[in-house]
Amino acid sequence: MPEFNFTKSSYGTPSNECLEVARNILGTIAIRDSKTPGGPILRLAPTTWTRFTATLH
Repeated sequence: MPEFNFTKSSYGTPSNECLEVARNILGTIAIRDSKTPGGPILRLAPTTWTRFTATLH
């Protein structure tokens, strides 16, 4: 399986407390905690991610 290419959220704090999101794998949005890049990864369907982010506005 290809590697996820994570990018940090623009809403992070100066101490790097934020989420990282990867969108480079077709059909999967991957999310992880920037403080523990080797930790668990949450994988979502793109439609689920879209619905989730729509609730944040």
